[in-house]
Amino acid sequence: MFAPEEWPMMSPEELTRSIEELCHSKAREFAVLGYDNVTGQEIWQCVSSRYKNGFPALHRIVNDILSLKPTQYMDWAMVKAMKGE
Repeated sequence: MFAPEEWPMMSPEELTRSIEELCHSKAREFAVLGYDNVTGQEIWQCVSSRYKNGFPALHRIVNDILSLKPTQYMDWAMVKAMKGE
């Protein structure tokens, strides 16, 4: 196991790609649950809409994506639709 100071550093491009993959994975999970039209980009928009004061630590971003529930996503989508966005 790596000690924190030995963790491999990721470039911004690698970090972005990893977060995108995680969001696409979550969208596939939603599709299995019957939410077929949800995209990885929409997952990211939903999760990142919570970050009004800048982005939090990476572990929180990952946790927010992995713990996103379909009901939370649908609430966000409904508010977005009602605002006409």
